[in-house]
Amino acid sequence: MMNLPRSESRAFALLHPSIQRWIWKQGWTNLRDIQEQAVRSILDCNRDVIISASTAGGKTEAAFLPAISDVLRSEPEGISILGIIPLKALINDQYQRLEGITRDAELPVFAWHGDISASKKSKALSTPSSILLINPESLEALFVRRHPEIRKVFRSLRRVVVDELHAFIETERGMQLQSLMHRVDLVAGKKIPRIGLSATLGDMSKATEFLRHNNSLPCDVIESKMGGRELMVQVRGYTCSPDDQDASDESVWQAISGHLFKTLRGSNNLAFANSRQNVELLSDKLRRTSDLARVPNEFFPHHGSLSKEIREEAEDRLRKQSLPTSVICTNTLELGIDIGSVKSVAQIGSPPSVASLCQRIGRSGRQEGDPAVLRTYIREAEWGSELSLAEKLRLRTVQAVAMIQLLVKGWNEPPIPNRLHLSTFIQQLLSSIAQHGGLNPAVAWENLCGKGPFSHIDVEMFKHLLKVLAAKEVLTQADDGTLLLGRKGERIVEHYSFYAAFVSPEEISIVTDGKTLGILTASFPIVPNSFLIFAGKRWLIKSFDENRKLVQVSPAEGGELPKFDGGGGAMIHDKVREEMKVCLESESFIPFLDGQASELLSQARAAYLDMDLANRKILSSGSKSIFAIWKGDRVCFTIFLMLQKENLAVDLYGPVFTVNKITPESLSERIQKILSQKIPAPIDLVRGLENKGTEKFDYLLDEKLLNAGASVGCLDIEGAVRELKRICG
Repeated sequence: MMNLPRSESRAFALLHPSIQRWIWKQGWTNLRDIQEQAVRSILDCNRDVIISASTAGGKTEAAFLPAISDVLRSEPEGISILGIIPLKALINDQYQRLEGITRDAELPVFAWHGDISASKKSKALSTPSSILLINPESLEALFVRRHPEIRKVFRSLRRVVVDELHAFIETERGMQLQSLMHRVDLVAGKKIPRIGLSATLGDMSKATEFLRHNNSLPCDVIESKMGGRELMVQVRGYTCSPDDQDASDESVWQAISGHLFKTLRGSNNLAFANSRQNVELLSDKLRRTSDLARVPNEFFPHHGSLSKEIREEAEDRLRKQSLPTSVICTNTLELGIDIGSVKSVAQIGSPPSVASLCQRIGRSGRQEGDPAVLRTYIREAEWGSELSLAEKLRLRTVQAVAMIQLLVKGWNEPPIPNRLHLSTFIQQLLSSIAQHGGLNPAVAWENLCGKGPFSHIDVEMFKHLLKVLAAKEVLTQADDGTLLLGRKGERIVEHYSFYAAFVSPEEISIVTDGKTLGILTASFPIVPNSFLIFAGKRWLIKSFDENRKLVQVSPAEGGELPKFDGGGGAMIHDKVREEMKVCLESESFIPFLDGQASELLSQARAAYLDMDLANRKILSSGSKSIFAIWKGDRVCFTIFLMLQKENLAVDLYGPVFTVNKITPESLSERIQKILSQKIPAPIDLVRGLENKGTEKFDYLLDEKLLNAGASVGCLDIEGAVRELKRICG
């Protein structure tokens, strides 16, 4: 028998001898802090565990060394550990690492994704004791396609391990994962302890709530005290004419593409451009620059409108890492696509959210010792007396600074309370019916809503949804009431795309008199007869074609205002706007700004101070009244709808409201009138809005259900009332 080194680690002695031998072979002299702490928690089989540390911080070993030790002592039949991992590349990486750990113990490890052969998948399901590594979409397919085997497969399951837990929180894919984990418990006939591996989140309570939605098992949170990976950040500022802030501003785009060409060539990188239009513009400029320099092109576009072949060519170049490749993309490469690690990430414009920024940076610096590198490129209007208040506040620059500072603090957006997730619910309902070959309605509601993660869908809403889906031939019912897939439902479930819960945000064409002005990523519903700020001008929304994703607009009276793209489609959280206000009121130096961005921030701070925005509630600007609400888009959009309901001509630019043809005194009186009356119900405010269906299966919902989803997802009545009271206080 091999002599093992003496260890001061108490946890080491609790591990199975084969795991101890593996540790000895690695030459480890001690376990890392999270590994030491995790052993006791995981070997207690009646609790969940979250392990939080930076990339290359030892999370994988912290989870699997004790989990494998437990399996080796219990010798279960079937799959023993289910590892749920978001990316194929990570599945392959974890497979290599775990196979080395378990080889001597003769515990097989199987990877399961689209590139794995059917024979290997069959072997994985029939092996007596094993570890299965899979992504959510493949697990969904397992429930639908192999439902006769599913109970046998998971009957001896002892652990579910979720890698990159932070990547799932507050997403449709995350809601799908919560439901899948609950369905695993149901087929196993018991609560399977779960282990989540996560980056540091600041507030870990949302991670524990996500890992098990009803907190029916205690959860230990283990956070590493060791230093995180190095993060290198720069925000670069650019200015252009106030009349030329759209994609046609040649000089600024040439400067941005020139810097990208100089800094990214020769390595693998991602550049997130926030819209398909910007992706094409930058890709074309970079390709032409390569041609002029007589060097091979290394820059390739990637967005949802491109063919699968074009997208896969770019993905393959990144994955193989045989040729230097930089891909200019929308959020298509933020979500669950295998591309390996990249040297750096570029962000064109403010990112959609802090969580999204975290995901994007996470593509960089994945190798031990490599820093994560982020460059952000921000465009603002040139300074001048004609600039509006909102332009003078340099909101794009300030928002980018605020998001980066929140990222460094370890914060990102929490889930929206009581959000319905009706699109993902439809997917899970159809999947459950396919899994069982039919399902009693009461059992379906109990499994998915009563005890499942869709707890905000009550019985009445569930019944109404069933009627809507039946009317559209998605569902049908047998004589005994059993829910079955209808003609349309069968086609949906049989299609290969069914297993993914998410789609990329839709982009909408803005058209006037037959001329396309550009593309807008919809971040909240379109309001008929309201104003749209786009390409430096104010437009009146005349109509919206849902099928063609086309908005007809006409020029509107009033001064010219800039657009504020705010991050490519996501709703900005309260915390981000609050951090923006803190940044504007601060005099502290921001070290990651280049010279131009630093000047832009100085201008913003001076304008904020000159207008005394910290103290003045409503400002006068000619025939207009202007005020700022330093809260998120849900609060701001609610106030926008409340003012519009009072027939006030209001424009919303980020956190800045402009109300036309009214004095500050009269506006204050109108707001007081709103507060003195019965506050409109959220459902009343969203009636008549367009494009409320933004998630994958929303097209199957009726107007009533779309209104219910939008009223929760887009509005915050309590927050709006608080802010209106502050303005009038």
